[in-house]
Amino acid sequence: MSELIISGFNLALYGMGFVFIFLILLVILTTFMSSLVRRYLPAPAPVLPRRSAGKKPAQRSPSADTEQTKLVAVISAAIRQHRSGADD
Repeated sequence: MSELIISGFNLALYGMGFVFIFLILLVILTTFMSSLVRRYLPAPAPVLPRRSAGKKPAQRSPSADTEQTKLVAVISAAIRQHRSGADD
């Protein structure tokens, strides 16, 4: 009986040791690969939005505001209709 328990402890220790060594190697290799990527593939430069030289942004026309208001009204009516139909 005692020999069986000792054998079980040995197996558990070998298993935990193997997993521990594997995780250490995984961390080391991941760190190494990360440093290689940073060294040979630098981060791309940020893309700045293009601006027209000297032009101001277009102002919204009153008709665009009217269209926006109509669109909001239509969407609100559709949602109201959908909700009232769901109660049936």
